Amino acid sequence: MTSRRPRDLEAERAALRAAADRLLAGTPLRSASGKLTASELLRESGLRPDVAYGDHKDLIEEFQARAKAQHCTPAAMQALADQNAQLKDRLAGAAKMLAQERTNTAALRRIVAELDLELHEAHQELERSGNVTRLPSPRRPLRRS
Repeated sequence: MTSRRPRDLEAERAALRAAADRLLAGTPLRSASGKLTASELLRESGLRPDVAYGDHKDLIEEFQARAKAQHCTPAAMQALADQNAQLKDRLAGAAKMLAQERTNTAALRRIVAELDLELHEAHQELERSGNVTRLPSPRRPLRRS
């Protein structure tokens, strides 16, 4: 024989009411999605479906009516949606700035390559014309006699 604990119907009803309040306020503890559905209410309350629908169907129907009457997203979910929209805007701005910086960087790389080529050609011209006197490099100390 298995020993069964007597069920506390009032505790079950309190759990359902608290879960409904949390879901409607947008602050669920156990529900991952926070949707205003009966299955999320059961997940949030921690009660089995047979227990909830068997003895507390009125609370489930009351929750569904409150959710339908609410006609909006819970406040916490709305705050998250607003934050998400702001972050998307910031990301789009950062992506635009990054694209501009990449364009600038590509232009600067082309300029550097062109200047390097011109410098290399200038060095070759100097080597070909032998009448240029080279001055000592400032890095080497001058010798005094």
